[in-house]
Amino acid sequence: MMKIGERREIRRVFTTEDVGAIAALGGGTAGDTVPEPLIAALFSYLLGVELPGPGTNYLKQEIVFAAPAPLGAPLVASVEVIRLRPEKGLVDLWAAARLEDGTLVAEGRSLVKFADLAKA
Repeated sequence: MMKIGERREIRRVFTTEDVGAIAALGGGTAGDTVPEPLIAALFSYLLGVELPGPGTNYLKQEIVFAAPAPLGAPLVASVEVIRLRPEKGLVDLWAAARLEDGTLVAEGRSLVKFADLAKA
């Protein structure tokens, strides 16, 4: 059973090659920082695979990007349950991404629908 305070995280280092491959798909060029959509994708991964996990549907996401994430720097993204509404199948989570030195890169709230909170 999912509970308030439950948390998951992922650590990722994005390389010049990673960002170059993504930029090439869109017809652009790579810069020297991790593009914000890639940081947000870490949150999507955590929500869809880890917490709540498969069966999760995004309803709302608000992210504030506070600082750039340099390429090659370890980035730790996390999500934490801050509110449960089992009668509606709703889960509110706080998402944050930080560099290893604690610098906040991004944070915000995600609201997701999860069909079976009793199994989560």
